[in-house]
Amino acid sequence: MKKIELAIIGGGSAGLAAAISAYDEGIKDIIVFEKEEKLGGILNQCIHNGFGLHTFKEELTGPEYAYRFIKEFNKRNIKAKVETLVLSITKSHVITYANGEDGVSQVEAKAVIFAAGCNERTRGQILIPGDRPKGVFTAGLAQKYLNIDGYLVGKNVYILGSGDIGLIMARRMSLEGAHVIGVSELMPYSNGLNRNIVQCLNDFNIPLKLHNTVTKIIGKEKLEAIEICDVDDNLKPIKGKEEIIKCDCLLLSVGLYPFNTLLMQAGAEVNPKTKGAKVDQNLETSLPGTFSCGNVLHVHDLVDFVSEEGTRAGKNAALYIKNPNREILKKINVIPLNNLGYVLPNEIKVDKDLKEVTFAFRVKKPIKKGTILIKDGDKVLKRVVKPILIPSEMEKVVLKDVDFNSVNEISVSVEEN
Repeated sequence: MKKIELAIIGGGSAGLAAAISAYDEGIKDIIVFEKEEKLGGILNQCIHNGFGLHTFKEELTGPEYAYRFIKEFNKRNIKAKVETLVLSITKSHVITYANGEDGVSQVEAKAVIFAAGCNERTRGQILIPGDRPKGVFTAGLAQKYLNIDGYLVGKNVYILGSGDIGLIMARRMSLEGAHVIGVSELMPYSNGLNRNIVQCLNDFNIPLKLHNTVTKIIGKEKLEAIEICDVDDNLKPIKGKEEIIKCDCLLLSVGLYPFNTLLMQAGAEVNPKTKGAKVDQNLETSLPGTFSCGNVLHVHDLVDFVSEEGTRAGKNAALYIKNPNREILKKINVIPLNNLGYVLPNEIKVDKDLKEVTFAFRVKKPIKKGTILIKDGDKVLKRVVKPILIPSEMEKVVLKDVDFNSVNEISVSVEEN
């Protein structure tokens, strides 16, 4: 069996950044495994702009953003196996994979970075009743059909869910000549970035119905209509508030979930809120030497943050390879409290070199004038006041100038002012 230093599962924005970072830290024997025919991941089909404002201080399309990383990746002559399906990962870092060139093969790595991205939730996962006609797509799949394959999937379109992909596809379908009838959102607020609501809905006069959902799909062979309905505070349809909408295409933008099956099969502990792996401040999972980053860890709002996290994972994997037996002085649990859906990391492993920890989290609901509190019991370690916090935007807070050896347990919360 071939032995290598670092295996990276996924050649998208997180995996590419991780590979470049690890290489620059002195780890040269790297293989990136990518299931698609080329590197770049989901960015290849995201032809809209808005990427790179944090990383490159300019506005790029998805393919342009990916190209910048692929160019740096190729400069370093890092090895990539594309059109390759990873079948399993073990605790001892044995990767079993399959492709047309190698057949079914294995490599053993000193460390593994899992950066496999996420999947879209489908109609079956959200249990929409009714017929099973053609014309019902996830928004991301419709994006691929339109932007890569060149197929217009419908002419009279309705969208369920106001996530960013759904909002962007509302604009994209309009620009291609389709009539986007409207967007329904189950929650009383949008799940997309404010700029996308303005640029993709408001600018095209596309109505957004909040506290509303699709309750039936109608059509024997092709989609003919849908039933939408207002919902109550418990998110249950309100009888008598049904409305029939004639359409030939329904796009579902109803959430993403990490493609975490391989890590789960390897025995990694999973965060029940994010559905990604539980990690420490170094993005190391409960499996020593196995790291997780990007959307397979938790769903990000900006690709710039995905790349940033991949860079951290690459650096920390390189440090592990150089010193796999670093001394851990203590472990600190991290707990999300008031108004938080989750917080990462899930624990902090204190060693002699620990200087700071970055916490990432999302709020459960929109909050005006909120105070972020990081505490050890009743002791406030950091307080940050924010004018507004919304579920669609991930928050990050850095905690430093703290003696972590004296900390017992950390809680992160947001209080409404």
